Amino acid sequence: MQSRQTPYLALVDIARRAKAQAAGLPGRQEIKPYWTGIGFSLLGHRFVAAMDEVVELLEVPQYTFIPGAQPWVRGVANVRGRLLPIFDLAAFFGGSLRSQRQQRRVLVVEHEKVYVGLIVDELYGMQHLAVEYARHAPGDLLEPFAPMVNGQFELQQGRWLVFDMLALINDFQFMDAAAH
Repeated sequence: MQSRQTPYLALVDIARRAKAQAAGLPGRQEIKPYWTGIGFSLLGHRFVAAMDEVVELLEVPQYTFIPGAQPWVRGVANVRGRLLPIFDLAAFFGGSLRSQRQQRRVLVVEHEKVYVGLIVDELYGMQHLAVEYARHAPGDLLEPFAPMVNGQFELQQGRWLVFDMLALINDFQFMDAAAH
């Protein structure tokens, strides 16, 4: 007598052979959370600003000098039909830009009624920094920009200071651009 395989047993046999031949699923990878910001250099330090605090990045546009303004106010530029005040961020903090003119860039900040362009030494573009490397602002930072730093990322390649653009534009001295 010949044994007959039922359809059910045939399917069980096919499933068993398929499992034996199947490749395993890829291993689980731990997904690390990242913080993304705009990287730039100023006064010999590397900074990142939150993506939602910088609305545009520009080459330094031609601007018109404004008489009677603070020395760190470079002037005003026409950017696509809008007047953009241009500020030298290094000069505001009592320093001077260190890079060559062609390396300098403008970070455009717009918040509520404030629309301003900030000249920085160099732009590094978007930086994706692992949150696991985030630290509190350095307590020993004696630079004039220390009140604008609200954290840092410590990496093997060095540290990135987190620059708070909203703290800058809420600073009374920064907003008082007229010379006295």
